[in-house]
Amino acid sequence: MTPLRILIAEDEAIIALLLGEVLRGLGHSICATVATEDEAVAAALEHHPDLIIIDAGLRDGSGITAMATINTTRQTPYIFSTGDAAGARALQPTAVVLEKPFHEEDLIMAIERALSV
Repeated sequence: MTPLRILIAEDEAIIALLLGEVLRGLGHSICATVATEDEAVAAALEHHPDLIIIDAGLRDGSGITAMATINTTRQTPYIFSTGDAAGARALQPTAVVLEKPFHEEDLIMAIERALSV
């Protein structure tokens, strides 16, 4: 897989840290790690990531709303990372959804799916 510049939007710091470590281990770089909807939108516009992995239900805002805002300016592949996959799919039926907790193999498959959409 080609190395990607990835933006992580996750409001649980330990999950964001561990996800970043796994992604770096896969050869990717993290261009930013943020915790809110507003920060996600700002970071996406500033860093132009190749992929965004975003919690669908951020504590301060919504990852779903953030992606809608980001994609009005710049279409960017994304993965919703969530503990409520059914809820995320109900709101965004065509989105790539990665249900927490997940294994590295699940993450790799989700990245491949997101990039092929």
